[in-house]
Amino acid sequence: MTAVDIEALRWNEQGLIPAIVQDAVSKEVLTLAYMNRESLQRSLEEGETWFWSRSRGELWHKGATSGNKQLIREIRYDCDADALLVLVEPQGPACHTGKYSCFQHRLDGEAVQEGKADRFAILNQLEAVIASREAERPEGAYTTYLFDKGVDKILKKVGEEAGEVIIAAKNRDHDELSWEASDLLFHLLVLFREQKLPIDRVLAELEGRHIKPKEQQTQE
Repeated sequence: MTAVDIEALRWNEQGLIPAIVQDAVSKEVLTLAYMNRESLQRSLEEGETWFWSRSRGELWHKGATSGNKQLIREIRYDCDADALLVLVEPQGPACHTGKYSCFQHRLDGEAVQEGKADRFAILNQLEAVIASREAERPEGAYTTYLFDKGVDKILKKVGEEAGEVIIAAKNRDHDELSWEASDLLFHLLVLFREQKLPIDRVLAELEGRHIKPKEQQTQE
């Protein structure tokens, strides 16, 4: 985004524009804040989020005191040029309450949960939970333990669980295989988070492999 782009944005009467901050990996919405021209310019120059505090009437650098900075991957603006989407790599919780995301409360709760038809929705939910564990590091949580120990421990667990899947398959035991496969998928998702690899990229790779043979067959 150039200086020309900044001036082309549609700022409100107070010279502000809403900025939706989203985890670049998990795609979870972390917070909604406001930027003015100066905070947007500093965000672009420094690669970390800066906002305008409407209550205090001053600039604020996310994580300046807490250490929970947000490293900017990309900034987009919408079709009306009156809102920003800031894709970040969070270095801790986004919310002042210590939560991974500011959006922790639901108006419709169970009704929305029951209405989900996506059979793979649990993967999205699990990815979001793992992302929150990495950011918040709750004491006593197994995922916290894995992130604290680092990539070598995570890789060891992936290897162990892959071996358990092989044994379960050899045993022809569906209950055992389901259990061990769940463990493997969980640890793979933890590894993806540690590597900052969105599951979307893995799914896109699978989709690409599925499409290519069809294209080649058509060309032949």
